Amino acid sequence: MSVSFDFTDRVALVTGASGALGSAVCEAFADAGATVAAADVVAPDDEDAHLDTGDAIDFYEGDFTDEDDVARVVSEVVDDHGRFDYLANIAGTWRGGTPVAETDADTFDFLFDVNLKTAFLASKHALPHLRDGNGSIVSVSARSSLEGGEGDGLYRASKAGVRLLTETIAEEEKGEVRANAVMPSVIDTPANREMMPDADHEKWVAPADIAETILALCSDATGVTSGAAVPVYGES
Repeated sequence: MSVSFDFTDRVALVTGASGALGSAVCEAFADAGATVAAADVVAPDDEDAHLDTGDAIDFYEGDFTDEDDVARVVSEVVDDHGRFDYLANIAGTWRGGTPVAETDADTFDFLFDVNLKTAFLASKHALPHLRDGNGSIVSVSARSSLEGGEGDGLYRASKAGVRLLTETIAEEEKGEVRANAVMPSVIDTPANREMMPDADHEKWVAPADIAETILALCSDATGVTSGAAVPVYGES
């Protein structure tokens, strides 16, 4: 059974849009008829960017760890499009390899800034606009955030924070804005393949498949779903 979505006349703001998952989410929204406001500190013409802009995708450069930048981008999106209906908090990163006792405080700051602070600031500034149309937020947590683990505890903690932030927004905005999270394990990206060349890549989940779940969580098909942490593990 195939599934399709129709987001015609809707506007989606996607953070981390130049990354492998963010660009897949932008493309999925655009293919479903939405206007996409793609936001990232990395511009599409950067050699590390995966994002292709087009008629349905407008790029907004901004650092979502900086509240002034977030406020500016959100204001520009509303000025340009008159509204927005969905926020996809995709911005995130991974760092690991050392136990807590040997990890620099700068690594803590970096992970919590990129993984959690971006989701907080984007949600904070998006919520007044999302309430106008009973909009939806979907954020990216992680399967590993469900338990402690050796060598990447700060990453896990930051992603656990994303899940708890999601649950909090769902409770506070009940009846006005839905908030859900997706929980990937290992995503099949070029960076992950380079980092783990000997892994079984066939078991990893493609960014496009996770993007479809994010669209489902924004759609009317999940109108009674809020505060959920949805597994998108595949076989990994």
